[in-house]
Amino acid sequence: MQLANCQQDEERKEATSIATQPITQDFPALPKTFFCRPAEVVGPDLVGCRLVKRQADGGLLWGVIVETEAYSQDDSACHGYRRRSPQNETLFGEPGRFYVYVSYGIYHCVNVVTDRADWANGVLLRAVALPDEPERVAAGPGLLARRFGIDRCDDSRPVTGEHDVWMASRSDTFASQDLVTTTRIGISQGAATPWRWYLRSSRSVSRRARGDRMPPKTECFSPSPEQPS
Repeated sequence: MQLANCQQDEERKEATSIATQPITQDFPALPKTFFCRPAEVVGPDLVGCRLVKRQADGGLLWGVIVETEAYSQDDSACHGYRRRSPQNETLFGEPGRFYVYVSYGIYHCVNVVTDRADWANGVLLRAVALPDEPERVAAGPGLLARRFGIDRCDDSRPVTGEHDVWMASRSDTFASQDLVTTTRIGISQGAATPWRWYLRSSRSVSRRARGDRMPPKTECFSPSPEQPS
């Protein structure tokens, strides 16, 4: 059933591919070279970049990435730490592709593959802030995947603009923001590694570091729907 659904989804994407070029001009995709770096370097650089999805009606769903986590093959918390398998094969592939897996058999988690082929390395997208939507609608990996409709059908697809879901560069209006560097969450091994980053001024972060208070609404970061580029 999953395969059939993915095939139907692919047919729909082919029917709308003619709209790709003009839309990506407003949300320029990140180049593959951006992802050809270690996850712990790409992770903080992705905060402020945008996750974009072209919908069936030609409209765009987009938001600003405000929280990420990094994982590497020599890291005990990484899916590729112990062995390579059909389930994690994408993580060992070329950088610049989505790695989507199901967590606890319940919700999807969206990652982007980084560094180099044959070395498990990737960044988990933990939270996104969307314009004119509830601030916590995508505040967590599962909520993010649900809001953007990303699932296993998107696994191994490029994030660089050739697909209906891609990652775009930071907007020209995104000023230098204060990032918090802290430990990852929701894992039992490697929990002390400080490979999680989030935008301090965002109220859409899944979980803040101890002692870091939620910013007031009057002072928080909010993506502007009027200025996508």
